[in-house]
Amino acid sequence: MNLYLRYFDSETLVYSVDEALEFLRSIPEIQISPEMEADIRDYATNDVRYPKRYKVRSRVYFIIIKTEAANMLDFKQKKAVRTPDSNDRREPSPAVQHLNAHHPGWYEGVLDFKRVVLVPATGKHEYRDTQFVARCKANSGIDCYNRIVDHLRERVDSRSQFPSAKGKNFKFRYLGMWK
Repeated sequence: MNLYLRYFDSETLVYSVDEALEFLRSIPEIQISPEMEADIRDYATNDVRYPKRYKVRSRVYFIIIKTEAANMLDFKQKKAVRTPDSNDRREPSPAVQHLNAHHPGWYEGVLDFKRVVLVPATGKHEYRDTQFVARCKANSGIDCYNRIVDHLRERVDSRSQFPSAKGKNFKFRYLGMWK
């Protein structure tokens, strides 16, 4: 596992923790304490995959990212993206599979979204939770969602916020085949 380090415009891709520490020590603003060195060594050896940042001073950090890239070009072009282990693969949830299932007919979709409305008393705008229910012809649950959102985008303030089709704020049910 290789390490990518970045501090402002200074960046490098190293192949060991010792090389990483050498790079960090070459930057005058960064003071490597024994605790930080131990933490960097621990980060490099454990299975944690997320990037790690270390504080240099108030609101100034350097980051370390684990990568399988062999060189900086591969890292920048994201050619060494981690492939999931066989036990790490996740099947799509049944709700998402149900959402994408192709089944033409009538659907009823219920969408809870944040609608921007004008408050007449103050002349300012605010978000209001709004529920919209519609019946439409669609080929799948996601098609129903897209038709509802397209319809609403033409009729409400453009600052209104619509939820994801995969979230809890969109529900649909199949009503039957169209004629």
